[in-house]
Amino acid sequence: MQLLIFVLAYPILWCISILPFRLLYFVSDCIYVLVYHIIGYRKKVVRQNLALALPHLSERERLIIEKKSYHHLVDGFMEMIKTMTISEKEMRKRFIITNMDLYQEYEAKDKSIIALSGHYASYEWLIIMNKYSKFKGYGVYKRIKNRYFDNLVRKIRSKFDATLIDTTETTPTILANHKKGIKSLYGFIADQNPKVWKAHHWTKFMGFDVPVHTGAEMLAKRLNMNVLYIKGEKLGRGRYQATFVPMVENIKEVPDYEITDMFFRMLEEQILNKPEYYLWTHKRWKHTKEA
Repeated sequence: MQLLIFVLAYPILWCISILPFRLLYFVSDCIYVLVYHIIGYRKKVVRQNLALALPHLSERERLIIEKKSYHHLVDGFMEMIKTMTISEKEMRKRFIITNMDLYQEYEAKDKSIIALSGHYASYEWLIIMNKYSKFKGYGVYKRIKNRYFDNLVRKIRSKFDATLIDTTETTPTILANHKKGIKSLYGFIADQNPKVWKAHHWTKFMGFDVPVHTGAEMLAKRLNMNVLYIKGEKLGRGRYQATFVPMVENIKEVPDYEITDMFFRMLEEQILNKPEYYLWTHKRWKHTKEA
């Protein structure tokens, strides 16, 4: 059944990927109507999240953000499909790194780097970063149950020389590279919701104490790696930029969980500025100390 679904879907995805951007976003607008107005995909979750995270806004203001966030969600899905056939030249034009000089300074420190980002703006197109980096790039992701689609996603996200590692492979890969002296760049989407019983730390996020992943910070401290925050921004449809923001110096001297807390504060600041570019469909506030 998994293979049948993939065989039926792949030709459609490929045809979408070769569309020019203007037509791609026309299709995106049509899919938005289907997803938001007809199916109502996770609309209840989105409304609950917005009400929890943005209580200072009126219901009408949150509704405007809700609709914009669904437009952005569908655009992001279409842009991921577009990555199947997009050229490196086009990608460099549409996703700009604003301060590569700072990143290169960190490479010159001869330490591996952990880059933290959230589900904000275009985390999918961050893969172009590997064309700028001298270090080998790894992206941490969660495996998809359908192995054929999982292989496709790995292929898409590996297009610009990134190597994808499943969450279960992350620690062994980083430790093995460290032992061999291989300097690498590891990208973490760090705002995901861990299982409560696995949580070592809770932090304040959008006004609530929530369980958070701390693996990236603990690995960075254990192996003396540098940590950067990736501030992604959407400039317009199919136009993004990312800025590297230094987080701490002398990482081994920083108290435990301070980097994780700092990451969520930085992400929260971005969300409050332009909440429509955050991924609201996940149950990020499913577990809170307040609840």
